[in-house]
Amino acid sequence: MTTRIPKAELTGIYGAIVKRMSRKMLGDVAEPVEVAWHNRKVLNFSFTIGRKAQKWDQCDENLKSFAHTAVASMVGCSFCLDYGYFQANNEGLDLTKAREVPRWRESDVFTPLEREVMEYAEAMTQTPPTVTDEMSARLLEQIGAPALVELTAYVAVANLVTRTNTAFGIESQGFSAACGLKPLAVPSTT
Repeated sequence: MTTRIPKAELTGIYGAIVKRMSRKMLGDVAEPVEVAWHNRKVLNFSFTIGRKAQKWDQCDENLKSFAHTAVASMVGCSFCLDYGYFQANNEGLDLTKAREVPRWRESDVFTPLEREVMEYAEAMTQTPPTVTDEMSARLLEQIGAPALVELTAYVAVANLVTRTNTAFGIESQGFSAACGLKPLAVPSTT
């Protein structure tokens, strides 16, 4: 597999630290890091966003995971699907549901709230966005303003990441397979 922008060799002390951290977290150096290494300001920006978003705590982690995976599935970012499923495993989230997100409309494992969150994530991802007042009002009533603000920002970050990786031509690195997770479900073609 080749990326549209060639991967760069991570060099120097900072490169060694980034490689070590990536291997510790994932078992390998993530290709998005190797591509973004060409522009450290962009790489550091993405690290900063990721670290800050991990500290957000007003919205349920499962809901955010399902939203991110719904975005990745819609955009077609196989890296993000794989990474998200891997992270769900590492964070002790509901793996039965996490693996079903790509076919959430067909699956019977999700609650009405979880379905509304994934619908919202997809509506935000559409171009132009198709979020409605009713959609927002239902979520606001169920999860509250702080969580809805966080969910909205989380979906926006997911769009940034998934669209960047897709444009770079980055594909799955097999993180979830390496830890023995069942393959992600795929929508039926009927």
